[in-house]
Amino acid sequence: MAKTDNAADYTAQYSDDGFWGKVKGYAKTAGRGVLEPALKMYYSATDPDTPRWAKATIYGALGYFISPLDGIPDLLPVVGYSDDLGILLAALGAVAVYIKDEHTAKARATLTQWFD
Repeated sequence: MAKTDNAADYTAQYSDDGFWGKVKGYAKTAGRGVLEPALKMYYSATDPDTPRWAKATIYGALGYFISPLDGIPDLLPVVGYSDDLGILLAALGAVAVYIKDEHTAKARATLTQWFD
């Protein structure tokens, strides 16, 4: 079942608990390539300097990432997270100016804890 392309649908599905549950539960399966943009955006969204429109874009992308319904099911080997990565990278491109060095550093530190 494919999802709609309406970001507001996914923004409503976002929650911190859902995000961290998905990230921690599927870290090894999703891999660094998917998790790094997700974590950068998460840390940007928690920054009070990030404008509301950028936070809405981020939460829409993260909502899609944690949603149990995907265009491509996450359990499929190799391609399961490709749609998630596409959405995350598109959102990251839209809000890149609000991703600070400190957000990138926090994301990389988190990934280092999980993968190294």
